[in-house]
Amino acid sequence: MRGSTENYRGAKRSRGRKQLDMPNELKATRASRAVSISTASLITGVEVHTLRYWEREFSPYLSPIRTDGGQRRYRPEDIQTVFHIKRLLRDELFSIAGAKRHLARMIRGVAA
Repeated sequence: MRGSTENYRGAKRSRGRKQLDMPNELKATRASRAVSISTASLITGVEVHTLRYWEREFSPYLSPIRTDGGQRRYRPEDIQTVFHIKRLLRDELFSIAGAKRHLARMIRGVAA
């Protein structure tokens, strides 16, 4: 069928330039890259000073890696933890102590 935007499996094709799929190992490498604290702040919507504070308060659960120069680097799992802490504190109105207890239970597998 000429001019059709569906391929033989019925999936829609994008018009224009063909987009190549990235190899899985490249996707994994890109996904595992750690970002600076300012980038983590932009991603999560949490101020830089708040991220530093949360790192002190939630140290067993939020531990970004450090460069040789001492700069923080947030891995994808750190970003997810920040989102989780943000939800607990700002959306569910947990206290810091309550959020710590909740995270501890989650780590032990008690909380859902």
